Formats: sequence, structure tokens, C-alpha cells
Amino acid sequence: MSSSLSGRTVLVTGATSGIGHQTARLLAERGATVLVHGRTAEEAHAAVDRLVTLSDAPADRLRAFGADFSRLEEVEQLAARVQAEHPHLDVLVNNAGMAAPERHTVTADGNEIAFQVNFLAHYLLTHLLEPALTSDPGGRVVNVSSSLHRSGSIQWNDPNRTRRYSRLAAYAQSQLALTVFASDPRVTAVSVHPGVCVTSLLPLYAQEGDSPAEGAAHVVRLCDLATEIVNGAYYDREHRVTPAPVATEPRTVKRLTKLADLLVGHTT
Repeated sequence: MSSSLSGRTVLVTGATSGIGHQTARLLAERGATVLVHGRTAEEAHAAVDRLVTLSDAPADRLRAFGADFSRLEEVEQLAARVQAEHPHLDVLVNNAGMAAPERHTVTADGNEIAFQVNFLAHYLLTHLLEPALTSDPGGRVVNVSSSLHRSGSIQWNDPNRTRRYSRLAAYAQSQLALTVFASDPRVTAVSVHPGVCVTSLLPLYAQEGDSPAEGAAHVVRLCDLATEIVNGAYYDREHRVTPAPVATEPRTVKRLTKLADLLVGHTT
């Protein structure tokens, strides 16, 4: 039987559709206060309205937050607002994601867009929220990653892939980086492949998939502080498995931290 999450506060990024939206629903139904993030405030408020109308999620446990992850300034503003309103955060679910576009696209911050939205924005958000996440024992981060991280490689000298761009390679690189990031020692974090689900990312994987709610259940299980986790662990749905070997290499973790700090303009 699922335990209650009453009294817990969870921020779910990319919670306006798909797995993120269902994760927010399941968390709220189990008693958590859920910070529902969307690309814009309007999208986040609409998602909250849907959750109240179509589920058992009570309105008083849902909060809407907007931030476009293709703009790092908005990520910083999101973190500042969350910390001001919720100085104690139990869980951060780094779920927001996008498929890399067909054509090479760079954000206003100068980063390849999938690398920024899927990884760099979450990297920055996590570390800006570190005081809230570590204010009490048990705070954790759940990175919603992908089995495609196994086919990825980080182009250290060209993370923007300006010399040779492939949308699948760019997406896999972003998912590998997110998986490596779970081994960062500054916060307790895990990553999870929630299964192939019927979302906007389905064409990257297959023609058929599980429902977003089924995928979300695997994420929510890791949000439950009654579920013991080990920093850097990787889950394929409900099973803890070994990620790509590079994902847990200390040298790779340090190298990625250095690269990410440079690209987001953040000093550690």
C-alpha cells in the first residue's frame, strides 16, 4: 500500500503534460503539496485547473510556477520564487524535457537547446535550490532520464554539436548528462527511466508505449521518502539497474560539473 506524502513539498518540472502531469496528480492525491511547473505561468495555471477538475487532487495543495528552460534567467527567477515561498523542499523532480529539433538550434544563452532544456536548466535549478533541498535530512532529487542515455556520448570539446549535429545524438547526450548528474555529491539524487510511454517523445523510442500514468508511478515511488535510495542510483522503471559505465565515473562527474558551471555561468 502506498504511504501518505502529507506534509511533503515536491517541485515537478514539465508538469503540464505527459509523465510530469501524471506525476503531479499522483503526488497531490497522496497528500503532497505539488509545485506544478510549466513553460509559462499560463500553461502551469491551466495544468493546475485540469488536475483539480479531472482528479482527486485538491486545489489547496497545488501551486503554479512558470519558467522557460530555454532561458536560464527564467530558471534563476523560478528558483528564487520557490525558495522564497517554500524554503523547505522535500523533492525536486527534474522531468521537463524535449526532443532535439531536426535543425541545430542554439538558445539565447548560447547552448544547444536540448542540452540546455533537458540538462543544463535542471543542473542550475538543482543547485540554486540546494539550500531548500538540504534544509532537513531526506531531501532528494529524481531525474527523469532515459534508456537512450546508453547510446549517448558527451562531446566535451563541442557540447553544442556545432560541427556534427544529429537530433538523436543531441537528445542522447542530454539524457546521459542528466544521468551522470545524479552522481553529483552535493545533493542526494537518482535517475529513472520511466519506461516508453505515450508522450510527445514516443517517436524517439517506438510506435507503442505505456500510459503516462504508468510511467509516473515509477517516478512517484522514488519521491516517497520511505523508499530508500543510494546517491547516483539508476532505475529502469521499478528496478535498480546499472547505468552506462561512464555515468558513475568520478572523473566524468567532475568533468561534467566543470562544463555545466561554465555553460550556465554558475560558480560552485
